[in-house]
Amino acid sequence: MFSVYTSSDMIGSPREMYELLKEASKERPVAGNQDGSYLTLKSNYGLIFGVIQLCSGMGTVFLDQGYWQRAIASRPTTAVKAYILGGFAWFAIPFGFATTLGLSAVALTSNPKYPTYPNPMTTSQIQAGLAAPFAAQTLLGKPGAIALLITLFMAVTSSSSSELIAVSSILTFDVYKTYFKPHATGEQLIFVSHVMICVFGVIMAAFASIWNAVGINLGWLFLVMGLIIGGAVFPAAFTVTWKGQTRLGAISGCLVGLAAGLTAWLVQAKVQYGVINVTTTGGSYPTLAGNMAGVLTGLIVSVAVSLVKPDDFDWSTTRAINMKTLDGQEESESPSPSPPNGSNVEGTEKEPGIIDNGKERKHSHPDHHHDLPTVQEEDREMAEDARYLEDPKALRRSYVLAVVLSVVLTFIMCFLVPIPMFLSHYIFSEKGFTAWVVISFIWVFAALAICGVLPIWETRKFWKLLAVEIFQKKKA
Repeated sequence: MFSVYTSSDMIGSPREMYELLKEASKERPVAGNQDGSYLTLKSNYGLIFGVIQLCSGMGTVFLDQGYWQRAIASRPTTAVKAYILGGFAWFAIPFGFATTLGLSAVALTSNPKYPTYPNPMTTSQIQAGLAAPFAAQTLLGKPGAIALLITLFMAVTSSSSSELIAVSSILTFDVYKTYFKPHATGEQLIFVSHVMICVFGVIMAAFASIWNAVGINLGWLFLVMGLIIGGAVFPAAFTVTWKGQTRLGAISGCLVGLAAGLTAWLVQAKVQYGVINVTTTGGSYPTLAGNMAGVLTGLIVSVAVSLVKPDDFDWSTTRAINMKTLDGQEESESPSPSPPNGSNVEGTEKEPGIIDNGKERKHSHPDHHHDLPTVQEEDREMAEDARYLEDPKALRRSYVLAVVLSVVLTFIMCFLVPIPMFLSHYIFSEKGFTAWVVISFIWVFAALAICGVLPIWETRKFWKLLAVEIFQKKKA
């Protein structure tokens, strides 16, 4: 962003970017945009893409086991703040990074250094996601392309590792332990989880190779993904928000939503284009029809079936799941008998400087005044979380905070800002575009503070204790 808007001799300022985009609008106007401009939110296909993104985005969040695992594993005192701040920080990627590279690709298409010069990018190149690498290569040469490749590699490995763990967790605990071996030991579960990671890794690689071989790219997958998984969005959401949803309502909503999404998708492609193939099924209107049909049908069917004979689920059952872990005991475990006061049982004598809470032993250093967190301190923190889980008022406050912030931020980002600009057919002036760029810079710096500075600040006590430990050992 700094290179594009400050130091690049090809662009170098918001004003120059604005002029290049105005020129590009004359040379290569965008169908469906106000006056063919790149400087407007009045984009018919942009609105369609936004609806598709909303449907598929809800699916990838509500149905991603990784999100559920993080939410359940997180402390209730911090989970809400973490998710809100994480979402706020994530938006810096499309708003700052992606928008800058996308606009740069448009602005520099007529530059002799652009890889496709003198021709614009083809549809297949755009759908393959090559706009960003082309822009980076034009601006920074080969180092720019390499830097973007590294960024892409880190993003793919991060998301892939998260999905590997998520799928492995489902197959290990929800399938293997639940239906095949309920009394599996910890070593057996670890072994099975490793096997599942390898198996799912091979499956992902196989599917990626198949998609590439038949000509399906990421753009097509992104548009189609929502209509396949959209039917399960509301049934999954209702499982943790509506006690009246029944098993039949949840299952039927998912399956009927999937069927409706696929049907609407293929019918629209056939009616609009007369043929069903990869190109026609990746069109805007067929995928829009499929996404909306899948999500809305899943909602309607789940609610309708559940209302016939509503359930009355007891939420205390779900709270009890974490309580067992916080108490440090499994159902199958029984507390070990303690030796009589003042006596030691053979084999249980404690070594000096050992803290033993019945399950875990950890060395302490009594000659140090600043020990790192001990097992006892961790137990106190877990007990604090247990009290929090038992406090309905505290949980209610977190719930209200999550709902209010989610609704307000969603309304601002999805409606308050873009819709008035869309309906008014507004085209950015130079000052308006400059303000947009400045806001994107502010957002990126805020994301940096959230992801880079805030974690260090919140763990400042740990770093202080660690530094004291290191220097004391050096002196010794």
